[in-house]
Amino acid sequence: MTAPADGAAAAPAPAAPGWYDRWSSGYDAQRRQLIPAFDGFYGAAVEAATAGRSGRVRVLDLGAGTGLLSAAVAGALPQAELVLLDEAPGMLAQARERLAGLGDRVQCVEASMQDAWPDGGYDVIVSSLAIHHLDDAGKAELARRAFAALRPGGVFVNAEQIAGATPATDRVNVERWYRQIAALGITPEQRVEADARMALDRPASVEAQLGWLRGAGFAAADCVFKHWRFAVLVGWRDDAALEAAAA
Repeated sequence: MTAPADGAAAAPAPAAPGWYDRWSSGYDAQRRQLIPAFDGFYGAAVEAATAGRSGRVRVLDLGAGTGLLSAAVAGALPQAELVLLDEAPGMLAQARERLAGLGDRVQCVEASMQDAWPDGGYDVIVSSLAIHHLDDAGKAELARRAFAALRPGGVFVNAEQIAGATPATDRVNVERWYRQIAALGITPEQRVEADARMALDRPASVEAQLGWLRGAGFAAADCVFKHWRFAVLVGWRDDAALEAAAA
């Protein structure tokens, strides 16, 4: 956990899996301030998830939260079938409301990423700001599960908060982020709340995460976007997935 803002009280430690429901009511409101490169970050994730795809694409969103990424993917793939998985009921309730207009093309499942996923193969698996809650062994295992759950030609896209390659570069990433969010209007008190939400975080470096994707069997893996402590990591299951992305 990062240090609290100067002059502000330290945030309480998390106590239960439902920790993030504490923040669900205001989670989206500050997203553009807390992710300084918001448009580039989510834009790259959606582009990587949808490039060369159309029709009834089946999408799994792991740790879907309020459905922000799923909604963007649905906007680019208007016939997509979406399965949203999250363990926080308050977050998932907002996702249901956000995606209500898509009717039965949306399935919301209250479960952890480490639980069994709904049956059926997927063309696209996405996640945003969620997998960093797992330890490194859990991240590597999730990469293997994602590879196994993807159909031929499938793609895995992780829009993620990352650690620096070294403690020194990680400190630079965090300090730059603090300055950026302050410039965008985040107050010291709001920064403490953000630190509290990040109390369970276990971010990993880009290098480590690409290694887990390659080790899981993905034909190729790359970082397609990076802005200090935020990155978009992509695993293409096979050559067909790469051809689709290049189309």
